[in-house]
Amino acid sequence: MPHPASPAAFDFLATRRSHPAKTFNGRVPDSAALEPILNAALRVPDHGMLTPWRILVLQRAALLRAAEIAQKRGQELGLDEVAIGKGRGQFERSNLAVAVISAPVIPHKVPSSEQIASSAALCMNIVNAAYAAGWAAQWLTGWVAHDEVFANQAFTVVAGQSVAGIIHIGAVDSEAPDRPRPDPARIIEWITQ
Repeated sequence: MPHPASPAAFDFLATRRSHPAKTFNGRVPDSAALEPILNAALRVPDHGMLTPWRILVLQRAALLRAAEIAQKRGQELGLDEVAIGKGRGQFERSNLAVAVISAPVIPHKVPSSEQIASSAALCMNIVNAAYAAGWAAQWLTGWVAHDEVFANQAFTVVAGQSVAGIIHIGAVDSEAPDRPRPDPARIIEWITQ
């Protein structure tokens, strides 16, 4: 039987927007509300069924710990106060975040690039599932996500792994403004032969 069209789902995807995490009002999903979001998000392309990722749910105390690690690590790196503030701030302002850790299975016949892409797809699925469940979400990275020392201290990321994304989830009091989108005519090429 062919898959039926879902106009509501299509409209949702066609109009989805990101809310800046700094606009969240402090209310977050509890575990009973978050678990179905994560379960839905797990329906992601995963060649070879390798589950080449880990999911960390960061609650307030863990986020404050990550903020302190970011502060200390930023100072060790000699970053300026603006950069340190950005790294620290995404955790300090948040009440709930989901970190997706890319953990490719190597060696394996499925290329690591496909496994890493699966981690990115998981991040996007979490964002979309959170929105579909009535929450706002923003996928962030920043220097903290790319610094191996921070990632190890905050998220126990080891060699061969990386932070694919940190998805902040919460509630907002107003709709997010839309941003300019790419012009499809400039980026889509139809191959006819």
